[in-house]
Amino acid sequence: MNRKSEVCFSRSIRQVVCLVCGICVAALLTGSCVERGIQRVEAKMEQTQKTLAKEVLRFHVLANSDSEEDQAVKVKVRDAVLAYMEENMEQELKAEPDAGATRTWVETHLRELEEVADRTVAQEGYLYQSRAEVEVSYFPDKQYGDIFFPQGEYEALKIKLGKARGHNWWCVLYPSLCFTDTTCSVVSDEGKNGLKEVLTAEEY
Repeated sequence: MNRKSEVCFSRSIRQVVCLVCGICVAALLTGSCVERGIQRVEAKMEQTQKTLAKEVLRFHVLANSDSEEDQAVKVKVRDAVLAYMEENMEQELKAEPDAGATRTWVETHLRELEEVADRTVAQEGYLYQSRAEVEVSYFPDKQYGDIFFPQGEYEALKIKLGKARGHNWWCVLYPSLCFTDTTCSVVSDEGKNGLKEVLTAEEY
């Protein structure tokens, strides 16, 4: 290889090295920007979750087991308890309800809710009992219609059926995101308005 060829080859190598270095730097900068963007989104989601946790009350039904029969009983109990609460809670909370008033109502009616659940279980031919309580639990990300609830700890009315070892079902009691459509495929305007009142426009 003559001198001129060596110079051309060396220049080509330098150009390739510079190009590769440029691509690496660009990739690092892009990755860094993306990572910072993700961190900002995660921080926003965490803050939104904390705000939501103070303003909502969730509903959680745990089946006795994963058998087809116990899962069917879980759905029956869900429907019966929701119907009971929808009828009786609306009558008693005549003033503008909020999460606190809903929570207080639930806490003072736990025995009645257990009775509704127990009666439903018995009607289906089973002997196991239910336990109703209000407690803070971790919930994964959940979509209710076009409303998204980020993962985190929320206070919830829990109804545990029998051994409570089966797949569970949940919705939101306040604002009412499960009264009008227990499949959670449609969120009522009432439920959306309730969220708008407790969240900032950006969070909503």
